[in-house]
Amino acid sequence: MDKQVIDTAAGRIACYQSTGSGPAIVIVHGNSASARAFARQFDSPLGRRYRLIAFDLPGHGASDDAADPAATYNFRGYARVLRDVAAQLGATNATFIGWSLGGHIVLEAAPDLPQARGFAIFGTPPLPFPPVMENAFLPSPTAALIFTRDLSEEQARSFVTSAFKPGVTDLPPEMVADVLRTDGRAREQLAAQTSANAFRDEVEIVANLKQPLAVLHGAQEQLVNGAYFETLTMPTLWRGRVQVIEGAGHLPQWEQADTFNALIDAFVTGA
Repeated sequence: MDKQVIDTAAGRIACYQSTGSGPAIVIVHGNSASARAFARQFDSPLGRRYRLIAFDLPGHGASDDAADPAATYNFRGYARVLRDVAAQLGATNATFIGWSLGGHIVLEAAPDLPQARGFAIFGTPPLPFPPVMENAFLPSPTAALIFTRDLSEEQARSFVTSAFKPGVTDLPPEMVADVLRTDGRAREQLAAQTSANAFRDEVEIVANLKQPLAVLHGAQEQLVNGAYFETLTMPTLWRGRVQVIEGAGHLPQWEQADTFNALIDAFVTGA
């Protein structure tokens, strides 16, 4: 992953690009993670074919912590960073892909990215405003950790474990390290997303998209309720259905990288 640092209103942001020269694909990571979550895309034929771009959100990975957490650590603040990164790297016409929190960021930014070729989300149930969390997500003993400022190493391991399919115990150490590195205020501020006009209604966004929308879902998800997608109106849904990936939980790009990469390749090429 070729790293560069760019200046934004939210601080210095670490960005990474693959060696490919094809159409740009901008990928946005989830809560308490980093661009390293997409290593199996960068180090693959997908990364050698396309110009993959990923970046560490403010307060994550190698990017700066936010000087103004309340203004930055939310869907709108992160979406501003996404648009800034895309503009500075000449990728406003990219395909934008978001994982988990990253998917919410992509949906928040979508109305302001008219040149985008398409959008893809995974681990991301589009939320109405105000959100109805119990419909979109499955009950989880680790759910509270998503909004907890300070996490112990044991809690960080539980956080990562819940992202994999059930039964996985051999956790990538870099994912645990990313949770521990994350500015705890970023998790804390996410709990304020239910306040008035905190984010755009994502159910309306997917119902009114003009560009193609791909929705991927791990069949063994422990966090997102797959049945929830059936309640949504998504007229530009790619292939007319959610793409379910067997053998994967909340991390299909890692757990079933070959299948995930093939789906992204097909989506970008319009297959």
